Amino acid sequence: METDPHGWPPGFGRGAREQDSLLILSHLETLTPRRLRDLAWSEGSARACLRAVLRGASGERDRGLAETVSASAVHESLTACDARSIGPEDREYPARLLDLPDPPALLFARGHSLEGLNVAVAVVGARSCSDYGREMAASIGRGLAVQGVNVVSGAARGVDTAAHRGALSVGGPTIAVLGSGIDVAYPAANTRLLNDIVQVGTVVSEYPPGLPALPRRFPARNRLIAALSRAVVVVEGAAGSGSLITADFAADVSREVLAVPGPVTSPFSVVPHDLLRDGATLVRGPEDVLDELKVTRLDAESREVAPVYDLSQRERRVLDAVIGEPITAEAVSTRTALPISTA
Repeated sequence: METDPHGWPPGFGRGAREQDSLLILSHLETLTPRRLRDLAWSEGSARACLRAVLRGASGERDRGLAETVSASAVHESLTACDARSIGPEDREYPARLLDLPDPPALLFARGHSLEGLNVAVAVVGARSCSDYGREMAASIGRGLAVQGVNVVSGAARGVDTAAHRGALSVGGPTIAVLGSGIDVAYPAANTRLLNDIVQVGTVVSEYPPGLPALPRRFPARNRLIAALSRAVVVVEGAAGSGSLITADFAADVSREVLAVPGPVTSPFSVVPHDLLRDGATLVRGPEDVLDELKVTRLDAESREVAPVYDLSQRERRVLDAVIGEPITAEAVSTRTALPISTA
């Protein structure tokens, strides 16, 4: 069968037996998405790919895994964590992932459907970010979400968490892409964050339940973050940061790359400043992102701003002060009559 430059063969993954084959294939270690895609165009179906693996097409390690993984057990694990699998033939499968040279053959998801995914923007950056980076990520996440833009990030510490929390503070929407199994929170401290995201957004992974977070899975995760989004905003990143990898993936699939400037003396400004020097769009806040993408603003009556958490009276005062616009801690303190340290 001749290789198609995009996507998967017609009918690939369609039907229960095809889905079961994909569940088994998703556990393999050597069979990367790119190699599976090539094998799919050679063999024609997921079942045929699995038979090829069992003949040794992907090495002894993968053959051993394919012989031991039970599709029915995977179904049970998905049910236990209230997750679902999404194949290339499913309506929920995001078509924009097919821009990748190595799209995932199977996605796992918890929470809201990805069908008809609206405008999405990735907000990424350093795990050990500065207070400035955390504030900017939260402000951008909040300002985008209040306009109905899906905020995409990787649920890591630092900038990722701040971006998700910013979106959640106004009721979402937000999408977390994991570098671990769909039921594995990494870091574990973000278990509550992921549970909160499921209520108003979606948690996504290309890894089935139980697979641990491994270093090689995070660059793979970053390509999905970039492909799901219309643009990637890099808030902070030190030299060699994974946020640069995400920006590179974005450029590879023709997504906009935007960056937030920071102090020239900060090591976390290296990646965004390098990107700005190379032509990325400068971002001072969510309005710059909305303007760059030409997103039509929702008027106040159209916005569905509904915090989904039990907040204290002071927290509600602060939330009311920050919704819908970038704002400094000093201004929040003034508006809420709270000490600046509390604000």
